[in-house]
Amino acid sequence: MENREILSHIDHTQLKAFATWEDYVKLCDEALRYQTASVCIPPCFVGRVRESYPKLNICTVVGFPLGYCVTAAKVAEVEEALRDGADEIDMVVNISDVKSHQYDKVEEEIRILKEACGSHVLKVIIETCYLTQEEKIAMCHAVTAAGADFIKTSTGFGTGGATLEDVQLFKEHIGPRVKIKAAGGVRTREDLERFLAEGCERIGTSSAVSLLVQ
Repeated sequence: MENREILSHIDHTQLKAFATWEDYVKLCDEALRYQTASVCIPPCFVGRVRESYPKLNICTVVGFPLGYCVTAAKVAEVEEALRDGADEIDMVVNISDVKSHQYDKVEEEIRILKEACGSHVLKVIIETCYLTQEEKIAMCHAVTAAGADFIKTSTGFGTGGATLEDVQLFKEHIGPRVKIKAAGGVRTREDLERFLAEGCERIGTSSAVSLLVQ
């Protein structure tokens, strides 16, 4: 698989709490130079990045990384991010609700956030490292029924990241319009190729550019 093809599926990511503006400039310059699918950045930098990089596809995170803020707060985050110029939203589900098997509640929150996103892409992070197989399958159904665009494995801040087994499970249980994003622990060229070959449309990582072109 050629570098260009791999990079076209990468959400080039910088979500460290201590990252500086210079780190985001480097990220965005690389994303433009190597034509990654997007940059994934914290909400507080969306406006400044949009002003500095008007042609860049910007993804940001909502309810990140723990997912347990109230739905109204997540909606407010979505609305502010879109006003600031975000193109895509990666939300974290309420993992406590998932573990309590309140799947209808989780589905309704996803639906509300998708309505807030409108035509903008919504990716739903279910944080697979904390879930049983039954809970993962339930989230596949919830993401599909709520009309979200992607199901995403992980925040990268949990106890584990993406696995090929979880991607395979998603493929069995999501609807035909839902795409898959892998994130967390995808750190080698071989990892990138394996996840793409398995059917991931996007991969969230901070290391793809350094692995492939530097």
